[in-house]
Amino acid sequence: MMDGTPKPAAASTVISASALNLTFETNDGPVHALRDVNLEVGKGDFVSFIGPSGCGKTTFLRVMADLEQPTSGTVLVNGVTPEEARKARAYGYVFQAAGLYPWRTIGGNIRLPLEIMGYDKRVQAERVKEVLALVDLAGFEKKYPWQLSGGMQQRASIARALAFEADILLMDEPFGALDEIVRDHLNEQLLALWARTQKTICFVTHSIPEAVYLSTKIVVMSPRPGRITDVIESTLPRERPLDIRDTPEFLEIAHRVREGLRAGHAYD
Repeated sequence: MMDGTPKPAAASTVISASALNLTFETNDGPVHALRDVNLEVGKGDFVSFIGPSGCGKTTFLRVMADLEQPTSGTVLVNGVTPEEARKARAYGYVFQAAGLYPWRTIGGNIRLPLEIMGYDKRVQAERVKEVLALVDLAGFEKKYPWQLSGGMQQRASIARALAFEADILLMDEPFGALDEIVRDHLNEQLLALWARTQKTICFVTHSIPEAVYLSTKIVVMSPRPGRITDVIESTLPRERPLDIRDTPEFLEIAHRVREGLRAGHAYD
């Protein structure tokens, strides 16, 4: 359980939130999206955020990405404000939908942020080739999004986020709309990608098995106003075949996540 006292960031801390609050003003009155959130994400961590709909998971991710501004408290990304981190291109962001432009090829979609950033065309071509190989889409550069399955489109979206070599990857429930078989496959591929790149990943999900399977740390959040009810450090090995989900160790962590979700309702 996290208390309300901000803690100093460790030297290896990549993302740090201290006494974070965010309230949206609406026509029906204020909506308290986040309240007294304190969290540290270490370099190379895979951190999943799980909680009921509307608990502030995505809002917290958007604050990290400088897409939302907190009402009070602080968030630091690589020791600087989210705005400074955004300008320094410190992170890539993967949304719930792939968000690929249908009139651009897969290679063209991946090149787009590189074009905006002014990368040399030779560098753009090299980066596209590299990231397509990372997500097992080599050879699909000239295909259009509509020619790819939903899972392949999401992999292309991840490739686009990887293209400018950010050390942090923010992922907002990227596999939520996919069927279970495809989702399992992409979970395996994402773990392999994380192992190869050593990036720090923050991942929003509604799935307990997905959170436990992927993460080194699981952040359990309560219903609105979003609070952290538990931070669970995974004891599972970093190399995880899918059948690890049948082990007692996996089931024990999943049980603790469920207990944290139940505890969150005590704040209602």
